[in-house]
Amino acid sequence: MISNFEQLAEKQASCSSCMAAKFTGESGKRAVVLCGGTGCLSSNSAEIREKFVKVIEEKGLSDKFTVNQVGCFGFCSQGPFVKIYPEDTLYRMVSMNDVEEIVEKDLIGGEVVERLLYVDPSTQEKKAKQDEITFYKKQVRIALHGCGVIDPENIEEALGYGAFQGLAKALKMNREDVVKEVLDSGLRGRGGGGFPTGRKWQFAYAQPDGEKYVVCNGDEGDPGAFMDRSILEGNPLAVIEGMAIAGYAIGAQNGYFYVRAEYPIAVNRLKIAIKQAEEIGLLGDNILGTDFSFRCHLRLGAGAFVCGEETALLNSIQGQRGMPRPRPPFPAVKGLWDCPTIVNNVETLATVPYILREGAAKFVEYGTERSKGTKVFALGGKVNNVGLVEVPMGTTLRELIYDIGGGIPNGKKFKAIQTGGPSGGCLTEKDLDAEIDFDNLVAKGSMMGSGGAIVMDEDNCMVDVAKFYMEFICDESCGKCSPCRIGTKRILEYLTKICDGKGTMEDLEQLEELAQTIKTGSLCALGQTAANPIVSTMKQFRDEYIAHIVDKKCPAKVCKNLMSYEINTDICKKCSLCQRQCPVGAISGQVKVGPFVIDQSKCIKCGMCMSSCKFHAIEKK
Repeated sequence: MISNFEQLAEKQASCSSCMAAKFTGESGKRAVVLCGGTGCLSSNSAEIREKFVKVIEEKGLSDKFTVNQVGCFGFCSQGPFVKIYPEDTLYRMVSMNDVEEIVEKDLIGGEVVERLLYVDPSTQEKKAKQDEITFYKKQVRIALHGCGVIDPENIEEALGYGAFQGLAKALKMNREDVVKEVLDSGLRGRGGGGFPTGRKWQFAYAQPDGEKYVVCNGDEGDPGAFMDRSILEGNPLAVIEGMAIAGYAIGAQNGYFYVRAEYPIAVNRLKIAIKQAEEIGLLGDNILGTDFSFRCHLRLGAGAFVCGEETALLNSIQGQRGMPRPRPPFPAVKGLWDCPTIVNNVETLATVPYILREGAAKFVEYGTERSKGTKVFALGGKVNNVGLVEVPMGTTLRELIYDIGGGIPNGKKFKAIQTGGPSGGCLTEKDLDAEIDFDNLVAKGSMMGSGGAIVMDEDNCMVDVAKFYMEFICDESCGKCSPCRIGTKRILEYLTKICDGKGTMEDLEQLEELAQTIKTGSLCALGQTAANPIVSTMKQFRDEYIAHIVDKKCPAKVCKNLMSYEINTDICKKCSLCQRQCPVGAISGQVKVGPFVIDQSKCIKCGMCMSSCKFHAIEKK
């Protein structure tokens, strides 16, 4: 049990020495570390770990090697990962069949297994260490501190990597000074709104003494977003520490985690972290011998996107239907059970310990004038290096997509990047040199959002993209207010009509009018920003909308009712493979005689014929 500052310092020093020994090999053992994020676990990372343990035991080497799993390495498209300390050798795309070779060649023979090293696509050089890979070079890990390094289920590794140093420093300060430190850091909410975190804390701090609450918003629902999940999976104690610091600052004794139930690994590791922190006295009564007491509670969300909105989230915690409340009063004044409550998202709270540990002055060294620090992005879509990245504010979209992301696959042309999820907009090639920060992205017609970044290439239809996001919003609207409930349905109807080739130019005018009505009339941010993807794509890609309406063509050949599959008879080898693959019998012809023809009245546009043809004789028209 750690009951005072001196004992914490001694424990941290001891754990830090153990971590250093692990990294340097001074412990006398080499360490095998595997990625334990959801992506790698879905690719058998846990089973690979078990096989490493088994093979090492069978060879009588258990006294020379340790095997454990850590959080997400971030480079998801190259997982599962295995790292060997102290050499810091990184192997990617490791399978069960590779385990024995790694043990024999590397662990026993000291020889690097070169075929499992990352190959730089531009230079064809093999990179044996993580820091040598371009994907990591421009990243700065603050919110992701410890992810991919520490075992998230071992509090001693977290303590050895800086955990609770920020809380210890905060508890020696006046509460008002803690609020000021966060205010001076310029930290803005990473959940999407970008509201200054210190100001939110100020509002709650200024309320009369009594019951107050801290709530962590882990209800991450944007399509393609996995920032919060990865932080909770990789270093849940950082978020717990950030919550405790917030609790001390505003005078709260209870914190609630609201995490979606679809994140079982994150939930399980959070439970373990809370229990371990309670067992050694870093949560509970009189933390570190002070008069500050704080406890963490966990609530699971049922997957409602609208519960990412803070007032809907608070209703859900209270057992009510997850619907937004009118504001004011704001939660900092009247929130959970009508008590002052601050709601911060996972990434925001994970950043707070760094600010207290290193100081606000260190944090503001990163970022732009109005957006300080770093931002975590889930970089996905049509990009070579899919994964989780954390970059300083002010990094350009070009750096994000081409330097870190490795550019567009298969030599395709970049078309757009969607930032901010269903609430954001699309940015095009002319915006590639724009700096990433809260205000700049809004000025360009998009927004930061929680950090989803979906890259699109020339094969994406922007009308179809807008339709996809509107389908999502319609499904997730809580239905409380008419502009959102009815307006989004009408927008989806117009977009469906256009994608089916039945739209008119008057429909574009109606879409613009509806978008403005929904924005001004909706109760919460879900409805207020629902039309952003439509407004953005209509502005940036109006020619595609006109092509769908006037020419009855989809330029990207995505919308099924506006495209067809046709067989090029000059290339066709009359092998009948396409005919055999067609699920509806739409292709006729005789083997080696031909001609093979697709009956457009029967074709369901599934694409099986095109994907099965070895001679590329089937084309989209």
